[in-house]
Amino acid sequence: MRSYRKLAGVVLGLAALGQGQAQKSHEQDKPAAPQPADPYEWLEDVGGDAPLAWVRKQNDESLGELQQRSQYRAIHDRIKTILNAQDRIPYVRKHGDFYYNFWRDAQHVRGIWRRTTPESYRSAAPQWETIIDVDQLARDENENWVWSGVSSLYPKGERFLLSLSRGGGDAAVVREYDVTTRGFVKDGFNLPEAKSDIAWIDQDTIFVATDFGPGSMTSSGYARIVKEWKRGTPLTAATALYEAKADDMGVGAYRDFTPGHSHQFITRQIGFYSSELFLREDGKLTRIDKPDDANAYTVRDQLIVDLRSDWTVGGRSYPQGALLAIDFRRFLQGERTFEVLFAPTATASLDGVAATRSALLLTVLDNVKNRLVELRHIDGKWQRRDVATPAFGTLDVSAIDPIGSDDYFLGVTDFLHPETLYLAQAGNDERTALKSMPAFFDAAPYTVQQFHATSKDGTQVPYFVVMNQGAKLDGKNPTVLYGYGGFEISLKPFYSGVTGEAWLQHGGVYVLANIRGGGEFGPRWHQAALKEHRQRAFDDFIAVGQDLVKRKVTSPRHLGIMGGSNGGLLVGAALTQRPDLFNAVVCQVPLLDMRRYSKLLAGASWMGEYGDPDDPAQWKYIAEYSPYQNVFKDKHYPRVLFTTSTRDDRVHPAHARKMVAKMKEQGHDVLYWENTEGGHAGAANNDQQAQMWALTFTFLLNQLK
Repeated sequence: MRSYRKLAGVVLGLAALGQGQAQKSHEQDKPAAPQPADPYEWLEDVGGDAPLAWVRKQNDESLGELQQRSQYRAIHDRIKTILNAQDRIPYVRKHGDFYYNFWRDAQHVRGIWRRTTPESYRSAAPQWETIIDVDQLARDENENWVWSGVSSLYPKGERFLLSLSRGGGDAAVVREYDVTTRGFVKDGFNLPEAKSDIAWIDQDTIFVATDFGPGSMTSSGYARIVKEWKRGTPLTAATALYEAKADDMGVGAYRDFTPGHSHQFITRQIGFYSSELFLREDGKLTRIDKPDDANAYTVRDQLIVDLRSDWTVGGRSYPQGALLAIDFRRFLQGERTFEVLFAPTATASLDGVAATRSALLLTVLDNVKNRLVELRHIDGKWQRRDVATPAFGTLDVSAIDPIGSDDYFLGVTDFLHPETLYLAQAGNDERTALKSMPAFFDAAPYTVQQFHATSKDGTQVPYFVVMNQGAKLDGKNPTVLYGYGGFEISLKPFYSGVTGEAWLQHGGVYVLANIRGGGEFGPRWHQAALKEHRQRAFDDFIAVGQDLVKRKVTSPRHLGIMGGSNGGLLVGAALTQRPDLFNAVVCQVPLLDMRRYSKLLAGASWMGEYGDPDDPAQWKYIAEYSPYQNVFKDKHYPRVLFTTSTRDDRVHPAHARKMVAKMKEQGHDVLYWENTEGGHAGAANNDQQAQMWALTFTFLLNQLK
């Protein structure tokens, strides 16, 4: 998929979550806020003997309780069946003449990378050819390999830069693979384990940003030097092209292979929400004149600019959230008269951009529902039309070959309808249903409604409720409220066989909250909860919980909350601020210690979202909500299940470890499960996913029934 929304050259940090203006930690010499001694800091030693012994003890206690519950085994087995189902949609990506798919099931726990022809893929039973069996590779090399993806050389797609992670972390080894010989290229473009950024220039040259040794990584743990590496030469001989600052977030580079419009770009990612883009041409770098918090990229002869703030240029003002276009060469010559391809409204924002050979496909989110707009640049003018799509659901658009074809995949789904994958073509509304996800639960008894809650400052916050049509509004329905609220990520209706089987079928109500901090209404919705305004996201979430109680969908006794990563911070704050409103909390791979988050793994890269805790003025507002600093012995809290992963090298597992240790020391009733693999996803394969979700829903059912 060539989707340009939220693209910034290198996408780093929490789950590839957006960009913006970062507050850097070393901009000036300033006194750090005093830090009291932390008695649980020893748990930050990820692989230390004492911390791991502590982890094993917590795991034994949690597994010993939850796996003995009457619901666990049936839920676990059903989830595992769903995750390993052979009739799932095999999503593909085109490389050369073939469609490639990565697939896991009961026989391929680590997975297989396989391919088929486009013609075969359109059939009911595609004929697959296995290229790499990761299970076999792991056995042969005695390594704990987890698949991390590939990058192919356009257009033939015969050479790949293949990434493999040990245990599922973000850091990965890179190996060059030749699909014609079915083998790794000896003395090819191979990199040791690191958080690297790599891209093809041609068959014998790549861009590489990796750990080149001391001083080559940023304070966020990403590469700060990008080089050009020629085949047949050692990495030490690669030519440096650009060096970012040590307190930048990172750097990367890529080539657009479009014939007649091929360009090379280098991206300096200053912070999560700020970046610089440079055109590399004739041995020189030219900075693209754009706002630091805007994304920019080329599509054929056009420069596309995605705004996160208002921009006045060339005597005209353009609104925050707009998508602009201009002839790239004329732009380089100084012209600044842009065409507005999309302008936001009070309810509509840009959700995604995909390019086919001759069109741009804009996915628009209007009151948290998708629609599709097609744009074509013909005779110097942009023409637009609304694409007829199914009336319900969330849309996912993926160009099959952005350079050589107008075909694209269109996925359509919602809470109660499994995804259908269509083959469509820019220029018309005709589409062919290719694949459909099976219905893993009977959706007939359920209904979906959208409500609005009034937040503390009067803001109307939308949320979705999925529940049985026959459920009584008596305040007794076990309900789980899910939220995220950060990094401009939108939560949209989705189909989950796991949620259906493990929760809805047991009488549960599922609620999805579209709180500020997310991207549901564009950059303004996100920026409303940045830094000193973070409390607004928590207020929104709490308001949704209160509204559910007011409507008698549920009551505090039967209301639980769940969130992961930034959502783990969200439910941690809700736990400490309104413990009376909930009776169960599931806190997954969370941020919790906001005093030290910027010093742990990739944490420094998120200061554009939360602020700098070493700045006394910023720590003042962070300290007001940081869960780890706001949990107290004399308060009564709902029961919590914390889950994380030892191999999470993005959000440090010590956030959850220290919170659990502190709460247990204070006498609170909490459970903890740390998977030894899985990275930031929390699980590295379907077996681990089944265990994680079975533990989660068993916990919720027993707490909220």
